[in-house]
Amino acid sequence: MPLRETLARVDADLAAGRVPVARQRLRGLVSSFPYDLTLRRRLAEVYRLYGDATEAGRWMYLEEDRNANETASFEARYGSPGWRMKALAWHGPEAMAATAFAEEQLTAVRTACAEKLGHPVDWDDPSSYRDDLEGEYEAPSEPWTVGGVLAGVGCLVGALAFLAIWVNGVVALFD
Repeated sequence: MPLRETLARVDADLAAGRVPVARQRLRGLVSSFPYDLTLRRRLAEVYRLYGDATEAGRWMYLEEDRNANETASFEARYGSPGWRMKALAWHGPEAMAATAFAEEQLTAVRTACAEKLGHPVDWDDPSSYRDDLEGEYEAPSEPWTVGGVLAGVGCLVGALAFLAIWVNGVVALFD
């Protein structure tokens, strides 16, 4: 699906309150277009709807106007340079970055990882920094946010609605 069409669907999802769907679409776009800082910024905005400062900081990490608290939260959760490399989901050389600031950030993370491990690491070769991924990342155990609860309730309601429609369809087959 073309980028513009997917972004239009993201906008429609957000307008309809389908935040989890919009988030997934944006995650897919960032994976397909890792150099597009605008997509990363939009993904950070969606995570702010959830009240997730850490993930907002993750996706704004390459932006000069990033929020210091979000950045600190990201760096705390992804405590080692290897975990940050993995979390940033970058591919290719830092020179592909859209801004000098982004290039500097990427270079700093990769260099810190290489220095910690004592050998060169590469964005496109996760095995080169795998030794820095052991034991330092823990899944978040933060309190629930209003946005997260609402998203979960929305998913539950959608699943129940689907189940009701399916059951009615099965019952209609036997009538």
